[in-house]
Amino acid sequence: HLSKTKMGRMYGRGKGISKSSMPFRKVAPKRITVDASEIVSKMEALAKKGFMPSKIGVILRDSFAIPQSKLITGSKIVRILKKKGVAPQFPEDLYCLMRKAVSIRKHIEKNSRDRGSKYRLILVESKIHRLARYYKLKKQVPSNW
Repeated sequence: HLSKTKMGRMYGRGKGISKSSMPFRKVAPKRITVDASEIVSKMEALAKKGFMPSKIGVILRDSFAIPQSKLITGSKIVRILKKKGVAPQFPEDLYCLMRKAVSIRKHIEKNSRDRGSKYRLILVESKIHRLARYYKLKKQVPSNW
């Protein structure tokens, strides 16, 4: 008898499989009357204001009632932004980890005896190095970065 086991997390205790799932729908809902070009222009304007792609998706969902922009435009937000030349310099997950590492470093400067934060900084930096290695392989980050 083989039990279905899940792999544990590298830097956490969880082994859970709980997650949300996207709807299986492959076509846009009929209630949406917005044209794809309008959505692309909204995405471009939000990117120029400095919003990250995930935040752009949240704004489109909450403010403009667009559930999934891919169903209407035919491509993902990051790919559209790359075509328009307003994509972020670094991938979003790498950027967020770098921001987290900087904030932990600032905290450690003020609280030098906080050993827990020093350990968490090591974990975050190792995640950054692992992601950077992957993105160098995929050529999304310069090879000398």
